[in-house]
Amino acid sequence: MLPLKNIHHIAIICSDYERSKAFYTQDLGFTIVREVYRAERRSYKLDLALNGQYLIELFSFPSPPPRPSRPEASGLRHIAFEVENLDACIQLLTQKNIPAEPIRVDEYTGRRFTFISDPDQLPIELYER
Repeated sequence: MLPLKNIHHIAIICSDYERSKAFYTQDLGFTIVREVYRAERRSYKLDLALNGQYLIELFSFPSPPPRPSRPEASGLRHIAFEVENLDACIQLLTQKNIPAEPIRVDEYTGRRFTFISDPDQLPIELYER
């Protein structure tokens, strides 16, 4: 068995770099660790952190293919973030015109959760602590 310790980062390819950059930084509150433009690839790479922890690499590429379906496509199903107060988060998202799905309850843990989508329809779960 490999001695894995934790998740290092999540890589996301976006179709509209500026829109996705604004979503993750202004709407969700990530901070920019590093932003690099790679001219040979015509691609940005944006490293993002949450509460000081590096979590997301946001890439832009010319004409990336769209996600085939939501959320049951092969590959990454969704990313999930823990929140203290789900109702307060939904209220803040509503103020930013970011819709949330109806709240559900995890049948095994009894915890509440919902889903939102990033600008490319990547499902993002908000899971109440």
